[in-house]
Amino acid sequence: MARWEQFEVWTQTGDKWEMLASFHDFELASAMARTRSNKMRLVHAVYEGRKMIEQDILAELGATRSEKDG
Repeated sequence: MARWEQFEVWTQTGDKWEMLASFHDFELASAMARTRSNKMRLVHAVYEGRKMIEQDILAELGATRSEKDG
């Protein structure tokens, strides 16, 4: 089974995380992530076939406190 990796940009909408884009190049993914104004994650993901087998959050930017913390 083929094994491959990519860098993903995820954004939080309400309580759900949604993938916005994926890139094979870290620099491109990082540049895309920096343009986001809401809460986002830059993730390194490894897949075997169509199944994700590893996921590392490289950066999390945006609102890191809950709304109650002010």
